[in-house]
Amino acid sequence: MGSFNTSFEVSFILVGFSDWPQLELLLLVFISVFYSLTLFGNVTIITLSQLDPRLHTPMYFFLSHLSFLDLCTTSTVPQLLINLQGHDRTISYGRCVVQLFFVLALGSTESVLLVVMAFDRYAAVCRPLHYTTIMHPHLCRALAISSWVGGFTNSLIQTGLMMAMPLCGRRLNHFFCEMPIFLKLACEDTGETEAKMFVARVIILVFPAVLILGSYAHIAQAVLRIRSMAGRRKAFGICGSHLLVVSLFYGSTIYTYLQPTGSYSDSGGKFAALFYTIITPMLNPLIYSLRNKDVKGALWKVLGRGRHSD
Repeated sequence: MGSFNTSFEVSFILVGFSDWPQLELLLLVFISVFYSLTLFGNVTIITLSQLDPRLHTPMYFFLSHLSFLDLCTTSTVPQLLINLQGHDRTISYGRCVVQLFFVLALGSTESVLLVVMAFDRYAAVCRPLHYTTIMHPHLCRALAISSWVGGFTNSLIQTGLMMAMPLCGRRLNHFFCEMPIFLKLACEDTGETEAKMFVARVIILVFPAVLILGSYAHIAQAVLRIRSMAGRRKAFGICGSHLLVVSLFYGSTIYTYLQPTGSYSDSGGKFAALFYTIITPMLNPLIYSLRNKDVKGALWKVLGRGRHSD
């Protein structure tokens, strides 16, 4: 198949799950439900963090950013729902590049933000007497901004490398524009490009994961020095939610982005992408709210206020 000039007028066909027609209706129902729960859960977390003064803390400041990221990450879902109904499966090269850029940017930003949240938990458990001094509002804002800038910079680099490659074929075996699929469409040897992307991915995925593991190693040591069981349970409660979110995020993204293109499975990649674009954003609010008395208390307070106003 010959190569073509990647102009913004070129269109791709998103295969989606059309190779499993028996699953499309089931996926349509489940994804619609999960998408609705994602919107409701993350909007609720952001709203509560703004309305309840008890949640005006660094932890919930960063959690609001995470919820906003999750809302943005699900921006590919409406297109998937249209795709599952068998309607227009085409997408222009320009839209594809924009989608790829924002998917990479949001994922990279979340990776850095999870490190920031791990640092916040480290300060809360290991330096409780100095916590308010360490996690000053100015530092929290600077860390949040750095997460966004770092994520978008990484995406700009990887998207630029992709745009420089000539492509052969217009059939994308995915439900959105994903980097491993583009690499499989490349007409030329992608070894050098993949090496550069691998370095960028190690910096944005592996390095943050190592930092998080290091911070939780220190947290575990600090918790084991706590004599009372009640104190240990409180410390584990502070960190348990974040560790679960970290495991869900890094497990699916490392599977997708750190394996060689030659061993990348189109089917496995699609289901992994379902996990980190739909399942994880839906679970994050549930993980934090169900395991957190402050969030549940804020929710009941807001609901009670609404009933009184009626």
